[in-house]
Amino acid sequence: MCGLSGEIRFDGSRPDVAAVERMTDRLAPRGPDGRGLWSQGPVALGHRRLSIIDLSDTGAQPMTDPGERLTGVFNGCIYNYRELRDELRDKGHRFFSTSDTEVLLKAYRQWGTGFVDRLHGMFAFAVVEQTTGRVVLGRDRLGIKPLYLAPAPGRLRFASSLPALLAAGDVDTSLDPVALHHYLSWHATVPAPRTVLTGVRKLPPATVRVIEPDGTHRDHCYWQPSYTRRPEHADLTADDWRDAVLGALRTAVRRRMVADVPVGVLLSGGLDSSLIVALLAEEGQRDLATFSVGFEAEGGQEGDEFAYSDLVARHFATDHHQLMVPSDRVSTALDDAIAAMSEPMTSHDVVAFHLLSEQVAKEVRVVQSGQGADEVFAGYHWYPDIAAAPRERAAEAYNEAYADRPHTVLARILRPALLPGHDVSGGFVRDHMAAPGAETALDATLRLDTHVLMPDDPVKRVDNMTMDWGLEARVPFLDHELVELAAACPPGPKLADGGKGVLKAAGRKVLPAEVVDRPKGYFPVPAITRMAGPVLERVREALSAPEARERGVFREEYVAELLAAPDEHRTRRGANALWQIALLEIWLQTHGIR
Repeated sequence: MCGLSGEIRFDGSRPDVAAVERMTDRLAPRGPDGRGLWSQGPVALGHRRLSIIDLSDTGAQPMTDPGERLTGVFNGCIYNYRELRDELRDKGHRFFSTSDTEVLLKAYRQWGTGFVDRLHGMFAFAVVEQTTGRVVLGRDRLGIKPLYLAPAPGRLRFASSLPALLAAGDVDTSLDPVALHHYLSWHATVPAPRTVLTGVRKLPPATVRVIEPDGTHRDHCYWQPSYTRRPEHADLTADDWRDAVLGALRTAVRRRMVADVPVGVLLSGGLDSSLIVALLAEEGQRDLATFSVGFEAEGGQEGDEFAYSDLVARHFATDHHQLMVPSDRVSTALDDAIAAMSEPMTSHDVVAFHLLSEQVAKEVRVVQSGQGADEVFAGYHWYPDIAAAPRERAAEAYNEAYADRPHTVLARILRPALLPGHDVSGGFVRDHMAAPGAETALDATLRLDTHVLMPDDPVKRVDNMTMDWGLEARVPFLDHELVELAAACPPGPKLADGGKGVLKAAGRKVLPAEVVDRPKGYFPVPAITRMAGPVLERVREALSAPEARERGVFREEYVAELLAAPDEHRTRRGANALWQIALLEIWLQTHGIR
């Protein structure tokens, strides 16, 4: 778990090593344990290290394998690196470290770009072939680890965070109108390859990009499970699906125990994180460190679920840590959380994750977390309405159930220069829904949510907030074999029991009934959802700042309307509309974007 950066020149000049150093220094929170730089010919690489596997200096990066003439930087964890190392050793490779980074380099030499098919893990990497000048970038199947790109004439820069690219300088920071349309349509989600900034892009999940010395490149999407029924599953009963899912989740949790440091759990008290605790207990974990966060109530809205997390902690005798955050702390913590965001994210639990991660990082360096289960196993309340639609109406059903607002409403919000001439977000959904490989409207929806939108909302949120404190978060519900199994599962078992039915059935085998049958929680942060005093003042300050007026993203009359009644204007999905526009402006100002 680390931060990587680099620059490739295509114009015959040397890379700007000082710019790579600035990017590397900006990534320091992601890797507090070491700093490294490497430059040869047209390529320079930078790295910040968080020591999780092979804590010795032999695991430092950038890592060069002299015999193979390869140099690489890597962010993430390969959970099956020991098995791969044994296989590679049998093929004649010799190792000088016990790190998963060295396994990655030798696997690339042995199998070429197809080596990613053999990896179980979360990762982003850059590998330089010293003899050819070719550079290979890659990202894990579910986009758990980020990789941002800043192309420019004659060069390409890349980094683990967008702010690191800004630190290098010379980035086109104008707003991308299509990305802005996505942001206002999908709760601040901007899917790859776009970001809200015109000059910054993202390598899509499950993608390997091979970059030649002249700057030409080719992308290969190496994984996309089919959301259709398989003949070998035709006779499976509901109990069979339950057992299959529980078995796959056991394997996923076990894989994520690999580390040379202790592993804890972020425990909300919901089904997903509680399942992780239960399965770790089955694996014999004793005195497992678990962590929960809660917030003061505001406007009659409760801000903690400690009753459930305490129940799970007692049941499995964990070493439990509880953090209660007063409302006035939310407003003071807000700017730090926004500074940690690679892209603007409006989910109110971002501050919660940032505050919790600060405390957790004082105790452990690795945690498992329950993100992704709702998208993979159909846990949200809008899925049944989409599932009821015919396959040919999947896009319409999705836009009606999920979008914050239709394209026509955006004309009231955005200045004309930033409003695309047609519904680009609706068109995006239609294109994805029309693609083959999804059998029903629900299958197409879960494919879109899991592989396109989720990497740029809950997954990015957890990575940004935990890594800002040098804390590695692992997400077993995004184990690719578990996702493949869930994709093949018919809609019925997933929609049963109010959603996530097959997962609830698995939970009943290992958890107290009160945890499985509890009402679904949404990790509220009342000070934000209710626009409490200090937060509202921060919002007013940002929207009235000279930078906001000069930028002129939103129509003045719309902003005035929201500020006149800050807690009344909601999107179709119930999000606070004022918070959505203010967060974008606060993020831009925080990162010095004018």
